Amino acid sequence: MTDATVSDLMAELAALADPKIRAVNERHGDDHAVNLTALRAVAKRLKTQPDLATALWSTADSAARLLAILVCRPKQFTQTDLDTMLREARTPKVHDWLVGYVVKKTPHAEALRTTWLTDPDPVVASAGWALTTDRVTRSPAGLDLGALLDTIEAHMKTAPDRLQWAMNHCLAQIGIDHPTHRPRALAIGERLEVLKDYPTPPNCTSPYAPAWITEMVRRAEPARH
Repeated sequence: MTDATVSDLMAELAALADPKIRAVNERHGDDHAVNLTALRAVAKRLKTQPDLATALWSTADSAARLLAILVCRPKQFTQTDLDTMLREARTPKVHDWLVGYVVKKTPHAEALRTTWLTDPDPVVASAGWALTTDRVTRSPAGLDLGALLDTIEAHMKTAPDRLQWAMNHCLAQIGIDHPTHRPRALAIGERLEVLKDYPTPPNCTSPYAPAWITEMVRRAEPARH
């Protein structure tokens, strides 16, 4: 993969940039300005290209890194590669896509989950909680859900925003997916009141854990009959 090809793609991404999209994204802590549907179209054209993904990531540009995530082969990365990349991914969208589209699809996901979960960097720790939430739903065997609730109860209220959000998601998912832990999950959410006043658009589910748990359980009830 030549520098010229990367340069061409950087120019293409720059041409797709929209100041209005950047303004919206900046309110959420992101700094890219490319419509994600357009970005996905570029990735679809390029298909999987591991070398190109590495080169795009090395630019440190957020739009280029999102494109890199879409054209990479997850298993091309070592555990050390993924740890380094996660620590470099400081904007929410790059961080979320890296965890959701790459790390989860590698054999290193569990080792990184346990390492990141207790990392002193709250942004890194939030990735550990995101991977834990995925396990709560998909493969809870071996997880100590009670211990997770202990940690959430002790630390979520004072956690920095991104970490708090990830812990809250885990709390809600435990309550939704595991009926035996649901009363405690609801009680923790009600006592801590994290995101209780979060502005929620009409017809959307509140991220406040008690409301979130109650609504998702209600939606699932018809399927049980």
